[in-house]
Amino acid sequence: MFDEKSIEVGRITFLIDVILTTTAFFLAFFLRNLIVSGEMADIYSHAALLPLLLTFIIGFLSYFGAYRGPRHMTIMGYIWVVFRSLALGVGAMLTILFVMKIQYVSRTIILFFTGIEFLFIVAVRIGVMLYFKQAIKKGGNSLRVIIIGTGERAKELSITLRKQAEWGIEILGYLDPDIHRVGTYIMNAPVIGTLDDISKCLKNSVVDEVIIAITRSMIEDAEYIAHVCEEEGIKLRFMADVFSLQAARIRLIQAGHIPLLTMEPVAQDEIQLMIKRFIDLTVTLLSMPIVLPLIGLTAIAIKFDSPGQAFFIQNRVGLKKRVFPLIKFRSMFQDAEARLKEIEHLNEAEGPIFKMKNDPRVTRVGRIIRKTSLDELPQLFNVIMGHMSLVGPRPMSLRDVDLFDKGIQRKRFSVKPGITCLWQISGRSNLPFSKWLELDLEYIEGWTLFLDLVILVKTIPAVLRGSGAV
Repeated sequence: MFDEKSIEVGRITFLIDVILTTTAFFLAFFLRNLIVSGEMADIYSHAALLPLLLTFIIGFLSYFGAYRGPRHMTIMGYIWVVFRSLALGVGAMLTILFVMKIQYVSRTIILFFTGIEFLFIVAVRIGVMLYFKQAIKKGGNSLRVIIIGTGERAKELSITLRKQAEWGIEILGYLDPDIHRVGTYIMNAPVIGTLDDISKCLKNSVVDEVIIAITRSMIEDAEYIAHVCEEEGIKLRFMADVFSLQAARIRLIQAGHIPLLTMEPVAQDEIQLMIKRFIDLTVTLLSMPIVLPLIGLTAIAIKFDSPGQAFFIQNRVGLKKRVFPLIKFRSMFQDAEARLKEIEHLNEAEGPIFKMKNDPRVTRVGRIIRKTSLDELPQLFNVIMGHMSLVGPRPMSLRDVDLFDKGIQRKRFSVKPGITCLWQISGRSNLPFSKWLELDLEYIEGWTLFLDLVILVKTIPAVLRGSGAV
């Protein structure tokens, strides 16, 4: 979203949604007491549910794109988003009421609220769409821009701006160091002067923004441009693609009085990461009544089957290459690590990992717990401690990481490792390392909370089948 106007409209729409959701709730309350005979519903006990209802509905509206710009949506698209958001929001509320056995809440109020809320929120979207079409027709909200530079970067910027500016854009012209280009046209806009003319151009024109699109070799000229824009009170933007790389997210942060341009190879929303962590802890802790007895029985079986500790702790490489102790059930004999060099030439896996179908180091119980993935259960303690997540790329051993032969393979360390991921539901150990890595990168670049949910659900049948487990 490039336009300030889009941000402003989004914020106003959000505030209107909060106000209308609150209004809809109290309208539903008074409507119920007006229509339904008998005992009157208590306003205070029902109002206590409003914050939770607001959180669910506004959260789902945001998640499904109800605050996306009107240029990229249709009326039917907005209606579908509102319907899904209300269905899930109200559904979540009713589920909580059922699980907690809260009986005093009137289901009639919830029903009335859902209908009124749907009409309110859809009406707001229709209003935004009509306002957007009228604003585009009048052109009063168009962004007026001057671009510094006339090269390929400036042309690419011009094309991108016209695509991204939701409320319209007018490129007033270009400024270039070469005086011979003045008077020519670039992308249907004139070159109106040289860099020395910027002060005059800003004084004599209505300009919203100046965008610098010059080459790295001309960065020294940017200081003069910045000073002029500061004097005129005009916003200055600088094309941040000064390096030939594809950053997933670029942002500017402030360290004291020093501005720092931040380029992140993986863009992950901090709020969604917080929700992911909450889900990890909730699911893990809720599963403990079932998991703990399984862990106890499995540990006893391992101890009876072969000498040694029931648990195997190995250092693995996690988020940002930080090493952590991964906890597993011991599925091999006690001297398995020492015997690895003897059989390393029998490796059946491609790439920097060791896999062997009939590994002589695996115990009898070890084959069973590997087939059923019970050996992974203790990693739930790693999830609780924050070393791992339920879903994420598998944590690699120090040996395997040292054998990485491509830099891109280390991109997997930009996210927290997990117990299961796309590889788990796509063939597990049957996959070559190159495909395993491809799936990890696909997960990292396309991560969403919904993708995590899909992977968790699909992991259950994959584990029960035991296919690809070694």
